[in-house]
Amino acid sequence: MNTPNTLNTPRNSNDAKSPGGGASTLSGRLDQAQPYALGLFRIVVGLLFACHGAASLFGVLGGAMGGGTVPAGTWPSWYAAVIQLGAGGLVLAGLGTRSAAFLASGSMAYAYFKVHQPESLFPLQNGGETAALFCWAFALLVFTGPGALALDRLFGSRVGAGSTTRRTSEEQAAPVTA
Repeated sequence: MNTPNTLNTPRNSNDAKSPGGGASTLSGRLDQAQPYALGLFRIVVGLLFACHGAASLFGVLGGAMGGGTVPAGTWPSWYAAVIQLGAGGLVLAGLGTRSAAFLASGSMAYAYFKVHQPESLFPLQNGGETAALFCWAFALLVFTGPGALALDRLFGSRVGAGSTTRRTSEEQAAPVTA
C-alpha cells in the first residue's frame, strides 16, 4: 500500500481538506491571530503593571496600599514601584520587551517569595496571587516576545533592512576566485 507520509509532506496553506491546514479551519484562523492576541496580552499586562507603579509613586488610582505614596528610596517598595512603572511602560509600548519582562518577572518573584510566601505557602492564602500571575505573565513574554503591535517590530525592521550589505558594481563585476 502506498500511503503518503503526512509528517514529511508539506501542506498547502490553502488546502481546507487537510487537518490543521489553511486559514479556512478554526485552528488556521487562530494561528493567524496569534501575534495579535499576544500583542494585546502584552499591552494589557504592561498597562496593569505600570498602573501599580504609578499608584505607588504618584498616589494616582487610589495610591499605594489604600492611599498615599511610597516614600522615595525605601527598600524594597520604592524600587519595586520604579520597576513597575518603567518595565510596565516598556512592555506596554513593546520596547525592549524581553529585557523589561525579564526584570519585571524577577521583581515579582522577589515580591512573592520575600513578602507573600513567608505568610503562607499558597497564593490564595498569602495574598500573592497578583505577584504570582505577573511573574508568570512576564516570564511568558520573555520567551514569546512582544507579538504584534510592538515598537520593537518597527525599529527591528529598520535595523534588519539597514544591516544587509550590498555589493558595489565593481565587486559584482570582479571575477570570483577560489
